[in-house]
Amino acid sequence: MFHFFAPSENAESGMITITGADVNHIVNVLRLKAGEKIVVSDGQDRDSLCEITETAPDFVRCKVLPDELAETECPVRLHLFQGLPKSDKMEWIIQKSVELGVSSVVPVEMKRCVVKLDEKKKKAKTERWQRIAESAAKQSGRRIIPKVEDVLSFSAALKKAEEMACLLVPYENAENIAATRAVLSSVEKGSDCAIFIGPEGGFDLAEIDKLREAGAKIITLGPRILRTETAGMAALAMCTLMMEE
Repeated sequence: MFHFFAPSENAESGMITITGADVNHIVNVLRLKAGEKIVVSDGQDRDSLCEITETAPDFVRCKVLPDELAETECPVRLHLFQGLPKSDKMEWIIQKSVELGVSSVVPVEMKRCVVKLDEKKKKAKTERWQRIAESAAKQSGRRIIPKVEDVLSFSAALKKAEEMACLLVPYENAENIAATRAVLSSVEKGSDCAIFIGPEGGFDLAEIDKLREAGAKIITLGPRILRTETAGMAALAMCTLMMEE
C-alpha cells in the first residue's frame, strides 16, 4: 500500500489533507482515485489508514479509517553517528539505515575522514540527505521521517551522544559476540541509543579512548572487518533482531 506523509496540523475532524510534492505523485504519477486506500503518517508517531475522497491539482483529501495498522518503529530509538565516508556512500548509508529503522543520522567529522566539507557544502549535502531519508521512509512504511542532523565535529557529536541512555561502538579490536548480544538485549525499550561508526580509515585511538571515557560499550559485529557503509547496517540489523518484539 502506498505511504505518504502529512503534518498533524493537516488533520481535522477525521480528515487529512495532503499537500506539497506528494500531490503530484498521487494524482499524476500513481493516478490514484477517490475510493482508493493509502497510509498517511504525521512524521512523528502516528500512522492512519485512509481512503481518498477528493483529488485536486494542489491537494488530496482523505478520510481516516478505523482500522489499526501494524507498528513499524523500533521500540528503541536508534541514532547512527556516522563518520563521513568518501564519494556518495553517505547517501546509500542514509537510505538503508532508514529502511532498517534508524531514528536519526548524525554525520560526524572524525580524524581519519578523507572528506572535508566547507560550510556551504555541508548545508547542501544535509538538505539532499534529508530528501533521501524522506523518500526511504515512504518506501519502507515508516511512521516517522528520520532526521539527518547537521554535520558535527567528533567532540560535538560525542556530547550529543552522551545525553542518550546507551552508547554503542562497534570496533574491530573488540571480541566476544556473546557479549554483544547481551549488551543489545539489555537496552531499555523507549530509550535512545547512539551507535558510533568510524570512517574508512577507522577510529583514531584517541577517539576510542574518549568514547570509553564517555561510557561507551565497545562491541563486536563478528570476526570479519566490515567497511564503514556495512558496519552501521550490520549494527542496526543486530539491534532490530535483539530489540524488536
